[in-house]
Amino acid sequence: MIAIWALLAFIASIVFWNAVLKRNIGEAMIVGFVVVGAFAGRDAPKYMWDGFVDSMQEEVTFAGLAFIFMSFILAKTPVLDRLIDILNSFLGRLRGGPIYTSTVAGGMFGAIAHVGASVTAAVGSVTVPWMKRSGVSGELSATVVAGCAGMGVTFPFSATMFILVGSSTVTGMMAADDIIVPLAIAGLWCLGYRLVLSYYLVRKNGLQPIAPEDRIPVKRSLRVGWTSLLLFVPIVIPLLLTRGPIAAPIAHYTDLVMSSALSLITWIPVLMILLVLFLGRRHLPKTTTGWWKVLGDAAPQFGVIGITIVAAFSASAVLAKLKLPQQLTAMLESLSAPSWLMAILVGIIIVIIAIPLTASATMASVGPVAVAALVGTGIAAPVAAAAVLVFASTEGASPPSGAPIYVASGIARIDPSKIFMPLLKYYCVPILGIGVLIALGLLPV
Repeated sequence: MIAIWALLAFIASIVFWNAVLKRNIGEAMIVGFVVVGAFAGRDAPKYMWDGFVDSMQEEVTFAGLAFIFMSFILAKTPVLDRLIDILNSFLGRLRGGPIYTSTVAGGMFGAIAHVGASVTAAVGSVTVPWMKRSGVSGELSATVVAGCAGMGVTFPFSATMFILVGSSTVTGMMAADDIIVPLAIAGLWCLGYRLVLSYYLVRKNGLQPIAPEDRIPVKRSLRVGWTSLLLFVPIVIPLLLTRGPIAAPIAHYTDLVMSSALSLITWIPVLMILLVLFLGRRHLPKTTTGWWKVLGDAAPQFGVIGITIVAAFSASAVLAKLKLPQQLTAMLESLSAPSWLMAILVGIIIVIIAIPLTASATMASVGPVAVAALVGTGIAAPVAAAAVLVFASTEGASPPSGAPIYVASGIARIDPSKIFMPLLKYYCVPILGIGVLIALGLLPV
């Protein structure tokens, strides 16, 4: 059972370093990696080096880092601002329109950028002032924006997803690409719930349409920002080529299995980066010096997240060498809990762990084990992985330590503690329930 003890020590060291000592998650993951390596005894140097080499060769390592780079470059351009303007042109005329705009924009931004605090900052900086001007309280404005932060985890291609599917435990159960469609549908379920909640909140608070002078006419917003809608093309094209109606004819004439020949994990971030560079070309540096400055500004954030991904994969590889999958299988077989009870227990555990940790750190520490536990009760691995990511997405709305809570509160200029209970009631607990229903197949993915 040494691998299970190594896993527990890995979790404890991450929580202690990140939540107790208040050090960044990159440092915490390095400490966790060293702690796991120590359980290999005299073989520790070899196990750790082999784990590091394996992590650097993983396709998902490249993809995770590429998406982080794309998100940073995207933030340097007005492309997303224009996308939000378009949403407001269509939805601002509705009662409580800015709430719907914030919710839909949170889903769209989350599907592209994935980082909860970034989703909150980008969307909230535009929609919170609009909400307050249209009569929405600062507390409700901050609650809605922070509550939507987790959608970055419930749509494909987040660093959190790559950390989970890149672990040795999960790769032994499913291919990395298998998670994409189930997670996309799971993300739509979560977005759908938030839209229903928005309708309830609008009626409960008696909200009215936004003032006409605060809305850009539809024709103008489309004329100015229609190119922002192209952000979804790099996702749609590879999906059509590998899983859509085009895939079969191509396979027939080329004798290629398109889902194997064209890696979504590799090509979607590459195409996204190229498109963002094209769409934002007028607002990006034109000189080498300018680009060095941009890369220098990105280095701290990029470095921390990059280290998190590499350390997580490296630790996962060491745990695999310590025979964690085999030991977990034996332990889970001895539990023999029904699927409904296991889904609830796994969900509660992940939500609790995600309170002090980020979703990425939660997936690195307990995500693979959670998937294995659900698979052990007969739940399909891609469905289990999607449910586990939904559970982890509550980290943005989990008081008291979710970063999006403080970003949203700062924009709305309110006391963060005033939105703790609304976030638990409207977002954290219901999203936990959605994850359970997905795991049990009651919400199909």
